[in-house]
Amino acid sequence: MSGEILNDVSTGFDFHLTENQKMIADMIRKFGKEEILPHLMHWDEEQIFPVDLFRKMGELGLMGVLVPQEYGGAGLTYTEYVTVISEIGKMCGAIGLSVAAHNSLCTGHILQFGNEEQKRKYLPKLATGQWIGAWGLTEANTGSDAMRMKCVARKEGDYWIINGTKNWITHGISGDVVVVLVRTGELLDSHGITAFIVERGTPGFRAGKKENKLGMRASETAELIFENCKVHESQIIGQPGEGFIQAMKVLDGGRISIAALSLGIAKGALEASVKYAKERHQFGQPIANFQAIAFKLADMATEVEAAELLTFKAADLKNKEEKVTRHSAFAKYYASEVAVKVSTEAVQIFGGYGYTKDFPVEKYYRDSKLCTIGEGTSEIQKLVIARDILK
Repeated sequence: MSGEILNDVSTGFDFHLTENQKMIADMIRKFGKEEILPHLMHWDEEQIFPVDLFRKMGELGLMGVLVPQEYGGAGLTYTEYVTVISEIGKMCGAIGLSVAAHNSLCTGHILQFGNEEQKRKYLPKLATGQWIGAWGLTEANTGSDAMRMKCVARKEGDYWIINGTKNWITHGISGDVVVVLVRTGELLDSHGITAFIVERGTPGFRAGKKENKLGMRASETAELIFENCKVHESQIIGQPGEGFIQAMKVLDGGRISIAALSLGIAKGALEASVKYAKERHQFGQPIANFQAIAFKLADMATEVEAAELLTFKAADLKNKEEKVTRHSAFAKYYASEVAVKVSTEAVQIFGGYGYTKDFPVEKYYRDSKLCTIGEGTSEIQKLVIARDILK
């Protein structure tokens, strides 16, 4: 896709791809050709979370894209971050999802709200890929309705005792550390939820069921179980009761991650479709010559371009530290729906071959759907947008 020049004079945008972005994209393509593409279908079919791959990506700076260099990270901006996630997503949505979750949720939460001691303790390990991060908000009966969470903690001296479960947690089994949101106050009180950093191996903390998913199968999703898990008060991020407010701000950035991932999946499906339409012959000519196919490609390309504009605009606002809630929701909502639509059309263009695992579009099709669900469903994005514009 073009992406070479994205300008919006009214808001001061200048989205020429920088040399840094071009270098990052080239590096990821080269790395992916050697380390991801040869294995992705095996990982997908067997639901293998390739931990060693993430260690290698850590060496390239891809596990701490936004983390300042003083904490071992790459020290880049959201603009480069969108490039990273979308380029990985073009090859494998599952790997892109895990890189996004690690960077924007667990690592991002500690980076934004952790104290200096917590940052120096955890960020270098997370940013280099030495440790894999997880982030726990969702529960079995509280997905979008997070303030009704039943995972609770009670204070005993200098410690908090956590009991309950979290579901749909990326890296729930393999994660070395998790930022978990726990109710410490009254039900439905937005100031009654606290964020704790809990390390793997802490007594009373273990992984539960691993989910068997339609798509994103190489990105591990599992349950977290806390049974009288004793955590020192020094592991609280910020102050008790600030967790929910922190989480909503973390999700503002996380939505840009999913928009970028959606963009990558859509671009991958579109590029595969263009290539196939030129090569596949029917009735004595390439199917790209038929208006039915050409118009599909035109619609797909237009929607991908629009998703790209929305995603980079949100990233630009985030870089400028401006309010991004509405624009990250715009980007996440639109780009995720585009990913589903474009990958669906890609399967249609490929015909019967698109329904087989010998061609890439069936995986784009399966992976894309989670983008409309994770980190806030499309319906929640519309709620966020509506509330913001109606203020």
